[in-house]
Formats: sequence, C-alpha cells, structure tokens
Amino acid sequence: MKVLIITGDLAYPLIKSVVANSSQDIIIHVAETQVAAFLTPTQIIKEVKTHFADQLDEIDMILVPGLIKKGTREITKELGIPTFKGSTDGADLAMVLNLVGSIELSEDKPADKLIEEEKRKEAFKFIEEFENDEENIKKLLEKPNNILIRNLPVGEDFPMRVLSEIANAPFLSKEALINKCQYFVDSGADMIDIGMAAGEDFSDKIPELIETLRPIVGDRPLSIDTLNPNEIKVAAEHGIDFVLSLDLGNQSEVCDILKEKNIPAVLLPTNFSQGISPKSPSERVEAMHQLIKDTDGLKYVADLILDPVNSSSIVESIIACHDFHKDNPAPMFFGVGNVTELLDADSGGVNVLLAGIGMELGVSILFTPEESGKTRGSVYELATASKMMFLAKHRKSIPKDLGIKLVVFKDKHKRNDIILNELDGVPEARRKKPMKFIRDKAGSFKISVDYGTTVKDSRIIATHFKKNKADLVIVGQSAQEIYEEIVTENLVTRMEHAAYLGSELQKAEIAMITGKEYVQDFDLFKNPDEFKK
Repeated sequence: MKVLIITGDLAYPLIKSVVANSSQDIIIHVAETQVAAFLTPTQIIKEVKTHFADQLDEIDMILVPGLIKKGTREITKELGIPTFKGSTDGADLAMVLNLVGSIELSEDKPADKLIEEEKRKEAFKFIEEFENDEENIKKLLEKPNNILIRNLPVGEDFPMRVLSEIANAPFLSKEALINKCQYFVDSGADMIDIGMAAGEDFSDKIPELIETLRPIVGDRPLSIDTLNPNEIKVAAEHGIDFVLSLDLGNQSEVCDILKEKNIPAVLLPTNFSQGISPKSPSERVEAMHQLIKDTDGLKYVADLILDPVNSSSIVESIIACHDFHKDNPAPMFFGVGNVTELLDADSGGVNVLLAGIGMELGVSILFTPEESGKTRGSVYELATASKMMFLAKHRKSIPKDLGIKLVVFKDKHKRNDIILNELDGVPEARRKKPMKFIRDKAGSFKISVDYGTTVKDSRIIATHFKKNKADLVIVGQSAQEIYEEIVTENLVTRMEHAAYLGSELQKAEIAMITGKEYVQDFDLFKNPDEFKK
C-alpha cells in the first residue's frame, strides 16, 4: 500500500526515522509549516495537488498529523483518496502503519487514541462475556476455590471482587449513609459493607441500616463488619448477605445461625475476646485451620490479615496468605485499606501493586474504606486494578498494554516530537515585575467545586459578586463552559482578570476530575522541589 504522510519541518527527521523500516510504501511530504499540528485541510489539499498531481491515482492513503484541529473528510472528498489522522506523537507512527488494514482509522480521532479505545473495548468485552457466561460460571462454582455470595460468584477463577466499607455507619445520618453508598456503587464496588463500631452494640440500628442501603446496592451483596455476636445475629435475621467476621472467640455463638441462613463469613485467625492475634505466618495458618475445623459446614472466605508496612510485617502477612493457599484453595480476603490508610502516599499505585500481589496469591476479595483524603478513589482504583489483573492472568502477560490502565498523573510515553530548536531565533521575554492589582469594575468571582458521586455528577460553580453582593451563579462541568458564559454575560472587562479566571477555572476542572481539594488562589499540587531541601 502506498501511503502519503504529511508532516512539518520540525517533525520530519523523527518521522523519517520511525517509518524507515515500514512494510508499507511510504512517501513523506514536508508541508510549508514548521509545526505540523498547525496544518489545515485546505492547506493540505493545496500541497498535495501542487506536489502530487500526477500521482494521485497511485496513492492509496494519506495520513495527516494527529494533532491537526479539524477532521479529514474535506481532504478525502476533494482528493478522492482516503485520508485519516495519524498519531499524536510522531514516534507512534510506526505502530499505526503496522496496523493499517487490521484497524479502521478515523477522520476525526488520532490513530493512537483510536487504537487505545479499541483495546479498551476489547478488554471490557472479554470481561463482560466472561461475567455473563452462565454455563461456565455454574461449572466454576462447583470448584472448592469459588463460592456464591448472594448472586455474586467469588473466588480465584473470577475477577477479584471489591468490597467497600461504609465506616462508622451507625453514626452517619441517613442522607450521609445513602450518599456514601451511592458513591461506592458509582465507583465500581462489587459489594458494600456496613462498618459497625468496635466495642459497641448497635444491634437496634442494624435493621434500619440494611433497609436504607438495600435499594441502593440492588443485587450486590451487602455485608456487615463486626465481631459482636448480637449484631451478627440481628443482621442475619434481617437479610445480610455476608459477615465480617468470625474468629475463635465469637464463632460458637453465631456459626449455627449463619449455616442455617446460608450466609458466608470472613474467618479471622484471631481470638479478639481474649486479646489473641497471631503474628508469624505459621501461627496464622494454624489458627485459620483450627477455625475452619470449628466452623465445619460454613461457607467462608479466609482473611490472614494484611498488615500495614512496618507494623507487624506486611511481608509476613503476605507469606501467611501464600502458605495458607498452598494447602487450601478457599477464597481469600485482602484488607488493602490496612496498607493504604496507613501509608502517606497516593493510593493509586499502591492499590494496583497490592491487587497484583493479591492476584498472584489467589485472593478473591479486595477490601477498602476511603477514610482519608489520600485514599479517596480507592474503590475505583481497585475495581480498575482487579480488571487489569484478571486480563493479565488470562492473557498470561504482565499488566501492561491491556486496554485498561490506571496511569492518572503521569503518562506512559514521553513525547518525542517536541523539537527543542523550534524556538531558535524567536525573542524571549520574562515578567519584569508583578502586575498591580486593579479591581474589575464588572465585579468579582468566587469559584468552588461541588463534588458528586461521579465526575459527571460534579460541577464547577462560579458565583459573581457586584459590590460584594452575589448576583449570579454560573455552573458547568468544564472551565470552558464557565468562562464562555462569563464572556457572553460581559462579566469581565480586564484582560488580567480574564486570564486569572481562566487559570482558576482550569484548576477547578482538574480538581473535579482528580478528586483533589480545590481552594481558590491556592496551589492544586505541591512543587516536588520543595521536598528536596
């Protein structure tokens, strides 16, 4: 296939090198522009007609820079040659050329983004087909390493299920309880847990808690997190689907009712009533085997207790999981929140790594609350990580280039088509002194973010003040929506005020998307250089 690639002066050396070994018949045309992204369909049409008038019948496809603003339909129509957007980064063009014929390129979307979308669709399709294969699920549930919790298959043969805890549920208002539950559901939780208060007895509140949450969780399993036998019994009588937890201290009081109601439970290798909590891997495994024997006939998930870093020992707790699973294929529980809540680091990478470790160990349930700002988003992160690890396991690959990823604050690839000499000969200017503040006669704005349970349910709020009195509220889901309305309503008259609003609104949008706390006039991110001194 003969492919004509249109580029600019600055990107030409890179394009030439990356397509040198392509199996396609490549022609590279350097258009009259330094920056390829500045090209327009009209200019491309003119260049092709000028330089390739006698070759139009021979060219099978035209690839234009992926970053040009407009689509390529006009070019295709005028030249009669299928014209598509190439990659946003010239370094990825070789990959695009290798896939010509096997993917459908786009007139509007850059090719690398299109490939990424196709990979994502394929990944989700695989998972969806697996989850909807009732015959296969029925066979897998016959194996000793899988169980059914309500209608949710749980075990090593299924994606790791994410159980999110509504901590201190008895102390929350009904509205707060509902909002927290809805947030977890929207974040991708497979199961919702009612977190009770240690050392307290709120048995009387449990029926209402279950009744309040059941319509929101729908057919998802609803669990209760308590060692209190009274609370467990009341929960069992009122339709709870799963119990966290039984140990050697409370099992004799509640095991029978859980068996009678066919309610699975998490087993802990402890006896908290006597203050006993085994430390070494062998002690944990031995205690777990004893508890399994004592609760014979109960469906269970084993929790060897994942320890925080540098407490008892996260390594010892992982070894305990490994040693237990060598001899017992039962589903295992991984308390990821034990680590993330007690580690001063962003939760995303930590959650993915722990999910990967959990997958290798044979873990079935990933458990987390979101009790601190640094762990907000953990349920979404674990739900995504679970899918990544399930795909990696089935593809027998490392968790990379799967179509599903959790790269949020950085990028997988460093751009290679940014040419350092593009500013050669261009004068450079710097601010000589800070600009004096002059109040805009049109008024001022207070900007805030209203965080919903999802990004699409969140919004940016810009309140306009005239003479210190609010007279208009502008809402939207992007900085552009807000500032365009501000301009339309003539609410800004000074250029520096307009620039300031654009900067603050963009910060607000980034905060809304990432879950960061937005405070007007304060930095959104810390400068890492400040921590190097």
